[in-house]
Amino acid sequence: MKIIKSAFSLLFLLITFLLIGCNGDSQKQILNISEYHKLADNDIIYPSVKQLEMLRSVIPEKAFQPAPDINNRTYWDKISKTETGKKWLHDAIYLIGKPPEAPISDSIYRKANKEGNRGIYKPRYYRTMGRLEGFVLAECMENKGRFLPQIETYLNAIMDMKSWLHPNHDDDDNGVLEGRRVSIDLGARRFGTDLALAQVLLGDKLSKNINDKISEQLKWRIVDTYLTSCKKNDENNKWIKSTSNWNSVCTSGSVFVAMATSNDVNERLEAIGAALNSMKYFLSGFGQDGYCSEGAGYWNYGFGHYLYLAQILFDYTNGKIDLFDAGNPEKLRNVGLFPYTYQIHVGVCAPFSDGSSHVSNDGGFAYDMSARKYGLSMPITPKKSKSHDSFSAAFQLIEWDYEAGTKINDKSLELQELPSHTYFDDFGIVISRGQQKVPLSIAIKAGHNAENHNHSDVGSYTLLLDNGFMTGDIGAPSYRAGAFAKDNPARSSWRHPVPKINNTLQSNGIEFKGTITSTSFSNVEDLVVMDIKAAYEIPSLTKLERTMKNDKSNFGTISITDEFVATEPVEFGTAIMTLQDYEIIDDNTVIITSENQKLKVEVLGVDGQVKINDELVSVKHLREKGPAYRIGVDFITPVKEGSIKVKYVPITPN
Repeated sequence: MKIIKSAFSLLFLLITFLLIGCNGDSQKQILNISEYHKLADNDIIYPSVKQLEMLRSVIPEKAFQPAPDINNRTYWDKISKTETGKKWLHDAIYLIGKPPEAPISDSIYRKANKEGNRGIYKPRYYRTMGRLEGFVLAECMENKGRFLPQIETYLNAIMDMKSWLHPNHDDDDNGVLEGRRVSIDLGARRFGTDLALAQVLLGDKLSKNINDKISEQLKWRIVDTYLTSCKKNDENNKWIKSTSNWNSVCTSGSVFVAMATSNDVNERLEAIGAALNSMKYFLSGFGQDGYCSEGAGYWNYGFGHYLYLAQILFDYTNGKIDLFDAGNPEKLRNVGLFPYTYQIHVGVCAPFSDGSSHVSNDGGFAYDMSARKYGLSMPITPKKSKSHDSFSAAFQLIEWDYEAGTKINDKSLELQELPSHTYFDDFGIVISRGQQKVPLSIAIKAGHNAENHNHSDVGSYTLLLDNGFMTGDIGAPSYRAGAFAKDNPARSSWRHPVPKINNTLQSNGIEFKGTITSTSFSNVEDLVVMDIKAAYEIPSLTKLERTMKNDKSNFGTISITDEFVATEPVEFGTAIMTLQDYEIIDDNTVIITSENQKLKVEVLGVDGQVKINDELVSVKHLREKGPAYRIGVDFITPVKEGSIKVKYVPITPN
């Protein structure tokens, strides 16, 4: 008996040892992304030899399959019974008679390129993409063949397009349209993704001719041009090193196409390796505190596609590549929580850069994934307009896995009240929230003038009374011809609530910045001091300091004080910006009136007399509607030093 017990004990120890050993080997196979990045070739996105060696142990031999193909009837019959599956099928049946709206004519393409007019092509492109995606998913669910003719019609229409680019992303000479080069943009990667999905889900349900054409076009238009740009940093796909949404959106689409359709394991390896290097650049565009300089709307778009890339790489490698962590889990969590922390009041935020003034959960992919992975807690907004990229078929395949319980929801959701302040110290952004029944709050930024979607706006702010935007940053221009031009007045500091000195505005570049030098936060008062002198190229200026004080007592008072010193007298002024009705009472008083609130603005000049002059902001098609007005507050005569204080006080009903 003792011998038997000893034998069992030895066997138990052996099994335990083997299990520990296996777990250790498994852990060693998980890619250490921080170490991976250290092995990169400088300035080249294409993976180095040592990086490729690291990847070989984690990349499967077979191509990626994002979901079971149409022949797996157990899977697709189950999907057809879900509420979302029923809706996809219902919508596809309703749209089955609609013809594709691409290609557009060369003349429309050229006109859109020249004028920057997105309205004459973009809706057509995305309706075409959306319908094709719906037909593919519907055919997979129904499996009767009735969608196949339209699917092939749509696939041929897309492959007949001379250019998959948005026309305004082509060069001035329409080089892609004319066939002189190949490039990937926000539109091309989506066309490529849709063709790849059709091929891997429908397989030989598509004709051999169609399948052959898809393979040829995806290699030509996506895989080859992507890898070529990664190897030599050419001009065709400069986004591969961008910190903006373009990088994650275009990279995720390009890499999905390579992973799912390339028969060459080395090609898939190279594409994934390049993507990992590229995402280092993308993530560097966020602060360690999670701040997204592009705003909440572009967070939804850009970070949503980053999370898509993270999920497909995680699935493909069985968790051995984990971009949800990316070697910096604290930063990724902060980025995932950004839409919550960026709110001034619930649902509203500062429209800095090209951002929107409202943030809400559209129920789409970025919000769902951030809730699962990082604990983002924001209720879905009913009747929120749905972004075409928040609800794509590629995203839906992942959502169905979570709904079915085959993927784990990592975080629980708990609604929390917004804190009295938020300080994004990496970019110098402060949100100071009033604690009154009708809160008076402000978001103010230091930052620099080379941020993504940059406006020359160091020192800009947005002030809210309740949920009404009373004064401050008036937001972005609509994307039309010249919207991104450096001389567009919508992007200059003239149309922001910041100083103008000797008729000189802020300059553009990362060196033209603001620095927060002092802060003090409490439930009764917030104080922020920032040095914004470096934003201006004025040699005689020796000091330019902006101070924001939020007195949260009673009904609240917020003041903005600009103090300056120069070696010689300078013309100095600042501005009150508003989209609301207003009345100039005298040279020291303005009343701003919104639909539900009134705000008194008191102006005080020290060491000089000030005057108030208002003018219409001559920028049409502002996203925040309009008209917008600039109420200038200027010293009447030049002075060597002085200050201007602008104080905002709510006018309460008697």
